[in-house]
Order: sequence, then C-alpha cells, then structure tokens
Amino acid sequence: MATEQVAPRTVAPPVPEHDRMPIHGIDHVEFYVGNAAQATYYFTHAFGFTETAYAGLETAHRHRRSHVVEQGRIRFVLTGTLRGGDEIADHHARHGDGVHKIALSVPDAAAAYEHAVSHGARGVQTPHWVEDEHGRVQLSSVATYGDTLHLFVQRDDYRGPFLPGYERRGEAPSNPDDMLLMGIDHIVGNVELGHMDEWVRYYERVFGMTEMIHFSDEAISTEYSALMSKVVTDGSGRIKFPINEPAESKRKSQIEEYIEYYNGAGAQHIAMATRDIVRCVSELRGRGVEFLHIPEEYYDDVPERIGEIDEQIDDLRRLGILVDRDDEGYLLQIFTKPIGDRPTVFFEIIERHGARGFGEGNFKALFEAIEREQEKRGNL
Repeated sequence: MATEQVAPRTVAPPVPEHDRMPIHGIDHVEFYVGNAAQATYYFTHAFGFTETAYAGLETAHRHRRSHVVEQGRIRFVLTGTLRGGDEIADHHARHGDGVHKIALSVPDAAAAYEHAVSHGARGVQTPHWVEDEHGRVQLSSVATYGDTLHLFVQRDDYRGPFLPGYERRGEAPSNPDDMLLMGIDHIVGNVELGHMDEWVRYYERVFGMTEMIHFSDEAISTEYSALMSKVVTDGSGRIKFPINEPAESKRKSQIEEYIEYYNGAGAQHIAMATRDIVRCVSELRGRGVEFLHIPEEYYDDVPERIGEIDEQIDDLRRLGILVDRDDEGYLLQIFTKPIGDRPTVFFEIIERHGARGFGEGNFKALFEAIEREQEKRGNL
C-alpha cells in the first residue's frame, strides 16, 4: 500500500528579459557502451531508429567507434572503445552502459562555455573548432552531476551527417507516419542524498533555468521507499531536467539502487515523445522491448479519475500504459525495464495532450511496479 498522494508544488517559470544562456534544444545524447555495434543493432531493431552516421577505424578514428542513430528529433550516439585503457573504457567499467554527454545546441559555443564557467561550472573542453569538407562546428563542454557532461554544439551551416569526421550511413525517415518516436521530452538525473538542491541551484545559476515543479518525499512514496524530485526548465520550456534524490525510508529506493549500481550520480532515464503511444508500444513490444508490468486493477477507476480521453481503456490495459490529467490536459506514459545489464538506465515513452506535468497521479502505480522489479533482483 502507498501513502496518500500529496499535490506537488508548482512554480511558474518567469519569462527572462534577456536569455543569459540561449539554448536551441538538445542536439544529441551520447552513451558510452560496452559494444557499440550491438547497441546500434538493438536501437535500430528494437526502437526503430535509423543509423545515420558512423566514425571508427574506417574514418581515421583509432581509439573509438561511434554510431549515430536518429528518429524524429532524437539523436543518440553510441560509442565504444577500440583499445581500452581510455576514458570510454573507464566510464563503462564504472557505470556500465550509460549517458556520458547531454549535448545542447547553442548559437555560440564559446560564449556558452565562458558564461557557464564564470557562473561556477567546471570546464572540461575549452571552445575549439573541428572541420571537414562539409564545414566546421564549434564545441566546448562543462561537467554536471556525476561523470556526465554538457557538450555545447554550435553548428552554424555545417552540412555533414553529424559532426566532422563522421561518414553518412543512411537517412532517417522524415514522414511522421514512419516514426514511432518524435523527440526528447525530458531527461532525468539521479543524484546522491542531500545533493538535489545543489544541482537545482547549478542549473539556475549556470543555465538561467528555473524550478518548474517540486515533488516532496510525501508525494513520491510507497510503504517501503521514497524519493524527492525537482524539475528545472529553460525559458522556452523545450528543455526539462528533473533531478531526483533518495529519501529516508524503510527499504532501498529506486534512486539508491541506481546510485549503487551506477556507482554515483547519472542520467536515470530519457523520456521520448510519441504521437500515438498505443501504436508505438504495440510495435515496441512486438520488437522485444520489455516494459514494467502494471496491475489490472489500476485501470478500474481510470474513467472516473481521468475523464474523457481519445484512447480506448482496453488498449491501455492490454499494453500497460499509464494515464494522468492536470489542469491543462492529460498525458499517457509507460516505462521500459532497464535497457542494459545493470538496473540503471531505462526509457519512458510519453504522449501529451496538453498536460505539462510528469504523471504525478501515476506515481503510486509506477513506484510499486519498480519495487516489484527490485524485489525480483533482491534489491528492495
């Protein structure tokens, strides 16, 4: 049994007079993985991505192999080491398959770097240009929680398939009817106990973001475990970064399990938006993607709790899709099981119909589903 749900505290983000850190959006997310070739096969065959670019020995990259996969506005880079003993191998040995870079598209990578560092960010890669026959791109990076980096990418009029040094492998479909997934809705970070507010202040100070919503441990809890979460967003609302930390409870929370197996803070899950979640989840299940199990009784009060929706309740029940409503509309969401060997990184599939929230009405069902998986692993 879960404790009573408590309404989250919502903070309306102010509209800044001047954007101190202009960001166009998320350019790409780079995973460091144990086997980039096999990860690429999984992403293309299980999730419907298209490999669009590649870098490796054939493109004069002697120490790493990277495959770029795309779908809609989502771009993932899957990178593995070729010789070991380097940053990629060290990251994978410590964390398993995980997110190393959350790359942000900016109009000026040098200005973004200087602003970030002057406001307390730790600089990692100073601004520099890389180029090939397709043009040039300016890059720089700063550290965020754990071993995760924010890479600033200034593309200007670059015409290559991804970045200089990559060769083209294919073209992702441009027709929405041919896509299961359309874009990145949000990326969730898990941090250690007592560090959530520190990282919220970091994003406010460094990126000029604002706190959008706050979930207390009373709002996100079950009989056994709890966590706290705050969501920061940019002025446009296009970029949303929820940040979680564990809360004291009877047993080990999902955040504690993540931090134990990831060996520190990191990106917990990426929420990917779809226009037709019923079709999307049906196809993903058919391709072998595993999702958390939601008990049948969850759907008994959906019509009364949510009201009228476009989808059929029987479809949601059959597929295990959760549904929630706020003052601006409703959303549908579902969560995969961990996508790697460790119980760490997973994906969320989300379809919004006006709702701006994160499915707080589903926290009870979601967290009890996660606890059932933790219990199977002996980690609850």
